[in-house]
Amino acid sequence: MAPVRGDGMRGLAVFITDIRNCKSKEAEIKRINKELANIRNKFKGDRTLDGYQKKKYVCKLLFIFLLGHDIDFGHMEAVNLLSSNKYSEKQIGYLFISVLMNANNELMKLIIQSIKNDLSSRNPVHVNLALQCIANIGSREMAETFGNEIPKLLVSGETIDVVKQSAALCLLRLYRTMPDISPSGEWTSRIIHLLNDQHMGVVTASVSLIENLVKKNPDEYKNCVSLAVSRLSRVVTASYTDLQDYTYYFVPAPWLSVKLLRLLQNYPPPDDPGVRGRLNECLETILNKAQEPPKSKKVQHSNAKNAVLFEAISLIIHMDSEANLLVRACNQLGTFLQHRETNLRYLALESMCLLATSEFSHDAVKKHQETVINALKTERDVSVRQRAVDLLYAMCDKTNAEEIVAEMLSYLETADYSIREEMVLKVAILAEKYASDYTWYVDVILNLIRIAGDYVSEEVWYRVIQIVINREDVQGYAAKTVFEALQAPACHENMVKVAGYILGEFGNLIAGDQRSSPMIQFELLHSKYHLCSVPTRALLLTSYIKFINLFPEIKNEIQSVLKQDSNIRSADAELQQRTVEYLQLSQIASEVLATVLEEMPPFTERESSILAILKKKKPGMSESITSAPKEHKSTVSNNMMSEMNGTRNLNGGLTDLLGLNTTPSAGQQTSTRNTTSSNLLVDVFDSFDNPPQEIGSFNNDNQTVPSGIVVSNEEGLRKLVCKNAGILFENDIIQIGVKAEYKGNLGRISIYYGNKTSYHFQNFLPNITTPGDLTRALNIQVKPVESVIEAGAQVHQQLNIECVEDFKERPALIVQFLYANQQQRFDLLIPLTINKFFEPTVMNAGDFFARWKKLENPATEAQKIFNAKYPIDTEGIKSKLIGFGLQLLEKIDPNESNFVCAGIVHSRVLQVGVLLRFEPSLKAQMFRLTIRSSKDTVSHQLCELLHDQF
Repeated sequence: MAPVRGDGMRGLAVFITDIRNCKSKEAEIKRINKELANIRNKFKGDRTLDGYQKKKYVCKLLFIFLLGHDIDFGHMEAVNLLSSNKYSEKQIGYLFISVLMNANNELMKLIIQSIKNDLSSRNPVHVNLALQCIANIGSREMAETFGNEIPKLLVSGETIDVVKQSAALCLLRLYRTMPDISPSGEWTSRIIHLLNDQHMGVVTASVSLIENLVKKNPDEYKNCVSLAVSRLSRVVTASYTDLQDYTYYFVPAPWLSVKLLRLLQNYPPPDDPGVRGRLNECLETILNKAQEPPKSKKVQHSNAKNAVLFEAISLIIHMDSEANLLVRACNQLGTFLQHRETNLRYLALESMCLLATSEFSHDAVKKHQETVINALKTERDVSVRQRAVDLLYAMCDKTNAEEIVAEMLSYLETADYSIREEMVLKVAILAEKYASDYTWYVDVILNLIRIAGDYVSEEVWYRVIQIVINREDVQGYAAKTVFEALQAPACHENMVKVAGYILGEFGNLIAGDQRSSPMIQFELLHSKYHLCSVPTRALLLTSYIKFINLFPEIKNEIQSVLKQDSNIRSADAELQQRTVEYLQLSQIASEVLATVLEEMPPFTERESSILAILKKKKPGMSESITSAPKEHKSTVSNNMMSEMNGTRNLNGGLTDLLGLNTTPSAGQQTSTRNTTSSNLLVDVFDSFDNPPQEIGSFNNDNQTVPSGIVVSNEEGLRKLVCKNAGILFENDIIQIGVKAEYKGNLGRISIYYGNKTSYHFQNFLPNITTPGDLTRALNIQVKPVESVIEAGAQVHQQLNIECVEDFKERPALIVQFLYANQQQRFDLLIPLTINKFFEPTVMNAGDFFARWKKLENPATEAQKIFNAKYPIDTEGIKSKLIGFGLQLLEKIDPNESNFVCAGIVHSRVLQVGVLLRFEPSLKAQMFRLTIRSSKDTVSHQLCELLHDQF
């Protein structure tokens, strides 16, 4: 029966109805498969299909694809629809191509030819369809083909407005794909003058295009400023009846206004007084309209009006030259601070942070201090509270510093965990920057440690020690204050570190008081000793040796502590070595002791490390504070500084940790704290000669792994087959990496666990298991790991491995811990494969092929012929084969494009010789991989592993 032409594709409607009526997924799939079979038969068998029928079937395929099913035919029929002169058929053809075809489709040349035909058509509807298809696909090939044609359409006097609008957006899409096609020269002025076009749609599209072009060539497009101001003036001063077609809820052309304001933010204030005056009038008009009573109670009206207002305020802040406008903007934002809409409060606080940095509006922002403090205490939304903290930080100066710091300290006790670390940094910076009395600064930092000790980074308490050392007037007060702080029943470990350091240096300044006599100081410090971690104990030991120099009368008591088994025979090598060294030092003549243990010299000035951290977190939010250490002459005084990291060089000397050296220490402790951010950890995978990097800066392909992107265990396992160091698994919470070394049938693997969050990992328990026959094939000794991983810290666990016999399975790693009171579990595999026990073997051509022929036995040969996953790269193949553990034998194979390798797999039971031949075909993009050995299981296992790499 012939189709009814006016029924709007009744067959498609029936099919959609059938799908909707399906009672189950199975019924839907059955109906779809039936329809696909019918369409396939129609396309193959019926040569008389007309355009209507092709359109109908292509529509059905498109609908099936949108339901989530794969479509592998019908592409040619869709391309054929492009040659139709009927709009509906051409439209469906372009729709199918835009949705289902990618840039590498083999039919793309036919599609491009059809697009060329439509672009040269006199029918603007066909031109528009072609432009929309180009923009939807936006491939590099299309950018190269049409990059020079579309600007001609855009500026041609014969092009109608609707096509110009599409041409501008299409050119923008291609420019983003291929910035090299940026129109220049004669096109520049003609594109800029589109801002004067009578059609508002053309102007709106052109502004988007020009704004992107400006970012690359600001000087070439600088003439757009005057035209943009002129157009903005016309829009802002128009009534909603003047631009009726482009008025949104009584706001004239809000999208165009926002785009023009953003465009102007790419340039400094206009030099021309006339243009500048007109722009200021526009901005004043926008501010005036914001104060007018709303013309509608609907939320769309206020949203549109506020969008223009906030963009205007951004431009005012960007210009930073008109004091009147800056103050008016501040006052307008102040009215939003108590608005019932959370988004408006957030945006107002965010914009006022920027206004606070301007000399013209800083005082106006300070007038809202009480409102902001109140928002900090009462606001429900944590993101708004965080912006309130930012604004308090930005508006702080000498006149209000103590009040703001006190309020922030008060709020810190109940602040959300997500913003505590940043608040601590800001309080520390403000206290130092505006401290007229440094006793107040010391009190603030110690309060920080008391209130939020877990969130006080090492840089913060390093900094207070630097300042105390540099200022004699505060040393006695600091010693007295930390001594009193130590007497609290609950004392945070960071407080113990600060107290240990300061009392070790300046305890003599308070020793005259019987309440803080040398013995009392020592006993108070030592009462905390057994409650502290190893790095803190190491610092306290240095304080004790300092006490021997300051207070000879308690030398015997300190020596008896050093002689205790828990110290001199400590299981921790660092504590044991330090105890032995200090005990021996205490027995040397007093002149030598006094020289070695002399007081720390003052530090030289440079940028504060705390400020550097905050700049990374909030670029542009902070100003300079300077201070840095200089070289130290005192050996143990240097060590005292190094205590803050609890680290040693490999030669036994303590490392520097306040930034005294540009290169970090070689031997890091297994648990390393880096407070740059909760998701930035020291990467211990690098060699000992390289400085640590941030988390995510090291992966198996030497490419950055952005924070928050998951690297699956399968991917990590595959990449670590040919590498011995890299990331095994990563998600938003944890990063797990490995570094391994092997010799013969023995190996050592270090597994690194990095906490990327701002919460501690509690009850951290990684468990290594060897299922089935793997227990017999591998001997694995596992060293325990700490049960708590601090926020932003990294710990490592060492595995010693012996290969007893060849194996196929990998050991399992089950990681369990509590994160934010929720149990986490990760079931992973360790990248331990038989090729790790390879010893590369050198052979000449005669030996290789003699051995190759001798192993010519189907039982001991494994072979695979497969397609290349990636373009064949000779250097990449060499690198992977060498990383696999084999010896690459150059110029052995008669065919120079082939690779041959040799090696020996070591185990305790036997050694297995392995020969490999790898034959790539550049033309066919295929590989033939052949491995021969004296043991079939080894050949097949190695073949599987290597096949997965290519």
